[in-house]
Amino acid sequence: MSKSKKGRLAGLEKRKAIAGYLFISPFILGFLIFMVRPFFHSLYMSFCEVQLGPAKFDLVWKGLYQYNWAFRVDPEFGRLLGSEMLRMFVYSFAIIVFSFFIALILNQKFKGRALVRTIFFLPVILSSGVMLGIESNNELISSIMASVDNYQTGPDITKALQEILRTTGVGVRAFETVFEVINNIYDVALASGMQIIIFLSGLQTIPRSMYEAAEIEGSTAWESLWKITFPSISGLFLVNWVYTVVDFCMRSDNEVIDKIKTIMGRLNYGASSAMSWAYFLCIAAYLALSTFIISKRVYYYD
Repeated sequence: MSKSKKGRLAGLEKRKAIAGYLFISPFILGFLIFMVRPFFHSLYMSFCEVQLGPAKFDLVWKGLYQYNWAFRVDPEFGRLLGSEMLRMFVYSFAIIVFSFFIALILNQKFKGRALVRTIFFLPVILSSGVMLGIESNNELISSIMASVDNYQTGPDITKALQEILRTTGVGVRAFETVFEVINNIYDVALASGMQIIIFLSGLQTIPRSMYEAAEIEGSTAWESLWKITFPSISGLFLVNWVYTVVDFCMRSDNEVIDKIKTIMGRLNYGASSAMSWAYFLCIAAYLALSTFIISKRVYYYD
């Protein structure tokens, strides 16, 4: 490669890097101005006992007392933290698998594809701002779902299969987790909108000629999926995994967050800060480990 071509490529990469930094600069400035001081103040508060006074509060250094109280004295926090971390893994995996296969379907050519795509992209709109509050507090939707459950006729195959597996004792806990995800497929679909968009955008960048060449060589659709599709969009699995885990932590039914709010409502700000940081560090460690494992399977190509 000539020096002039290398120089042009280096200049292009530099311009892309500058554009990327400009794009994220509002977030960086907002974090530095508004978030850094409360961020470290809450960390310091987690090692202190907050003594409230008239129009002020004092921080008395207690070391690891609040963390010890959260995990060894409080009867619920440790259990809730463990169950939420397990639920995070199960639901994040289910969302990734669901969104990927839905994206594969939506990438095919069929009649009414635009309408179907719109239906699956609606959760992205409905899961934000005012629409989220309307959806989560909609009594009409709740009453309709209750009516469907009450007037459902015929045998419930899912419950029957659960009873059979529970009686045999074969993988009861694992099957109960799977059935729980299936019963909450509405929540999985609602949380998959953005992931579907990201996967679909990646699928549309794969040249059709690659599949045609593989078909000429005798490759089956299943082999093309593993040899072409997965490697080509493997980086998007990592992006969607991080997005899904972070998005899960912001769910309204997060029992750990509810526990922290309860402790905060009792004006025990030191313990609530310790619980918040413990939860944050668990998520950070979980993300670091999972992204490290997934990144080993990411295929990078020029």
